[in-house]
Amino acid sequence: MATKPKQLATGDRTIPPPDAKMIPIYIMGKEYMVPETITIMKAIEYAGYKYIRGCGCRGGICGACATFYRFIGDYRLRTGLACQTVVEPDMIIVQLPFFPANRPSYTLDNIEGDLHAELRRLYPEVFKCVGCGTCTRTCPMDIDVMDYVALMKRGDLKGAALKSFDCVMCGLCASRCPAQISQFTAAMFVRRLYGKYILPKAEHLKKRVEEVKSGRYERMLEELRDKSVEELKKLYTEREREPDLSEPGKWLPDDKEHL
Repeated sequence: MATKPKQLATGDRTIPPPDAKMIPIYIMGKEYMVPETITIMKAIEYAGYKYIRGCGCRGGICGACATFYRFIGDYRLRTGLACQTVVEPDMIIVQLPFFPANRPSYTLDNIEGDLHAELRRLYPEVFKCVGCGTCTRTCPMDIDVMDYVALMKRGDLKGAALKSFDCVMCGLCASRCPAQISQFTAAMFVRRLYGKYILPKAEHLKKRVEEVKSGRYERMLEELRDKSVEELKKLYTEREREPDLSEPGKWLPDDKEHL
């Protein structure tokens, strides 16, 4: 029966298990022996490389470590994030820390009229999508990229914004697209349009901004500044905390003096 791979703690240091098996991988065409169970990013560091770029959050969020790889004897080209994908024997690896994409200049405040027409003007290549699904198969975040591109084409900007929300802007979808669409930058534009022009304004946020500008909380901040470190620690540890599983927007503290 196959054994389950050991789980490693996340972090910046490469610390393989003491009994880890050494496996061969290829970095930029050169063979290296690295411990199993570590990520591609840690394996590259183990091999002696030092990251100058292409290494951001190390947690699968920033999209800076987009990676292509193949296995010897397998024609398929695979993709992943170097900080999340675990090395396997005979991997041939290359990172893609940047990919050129269509990044048109625009100012959200100056956009008027038909938002869908503005998308067509700035990203005309979106409407050349052939529906092949390569972008979806390439995405390391398992986003249905082809679906949100289809929503863009139909003018459903809200749907496209919500569907693309988990995008980490790695650019792997654009690197494989036969229609040369810059899906990830087009999706960012649509999310910005949605946030500014389509999403209902948060009236409670507007009210709170006005309260902050009026100076309502200045006295409270001055009182906090005058406290010692120990007093601040005591306030923090004894504060009334919102329950972890409380329904969003439903919980209120007993002390409502500062609300």
